[in-house]
Amino acid sequence: MKLHTTIEINTDYITLGQLVKLTNVLESGGMVKAYLQDIGAVVNGELEHRRGRKLYPNDVVEIEGAGSFVVVKKD
Repeated sequence: MKLHTTIEINTDYITLGQLVKLTNVLESGGMVKAYLQDIGAVVNGELEHRRGRKLYPNDVVEIEGAGSFVVVKKD
């Protein structure tokens, strides 16, 4: 089993672009946009290029070179 870094949200969902920014993997929103367009991230096992993709609690996002992240809802 892989260990995931937890990304806590206090809303119903977070967009893929927001999650990538929260990971501090890339420095700016423009870099996030370009990265997702060019390379993408794996969301629940599927390659995703839309930074507006909604992520809900328990969704798993894998970012090449940065690891995997799981979305959890704050209580």
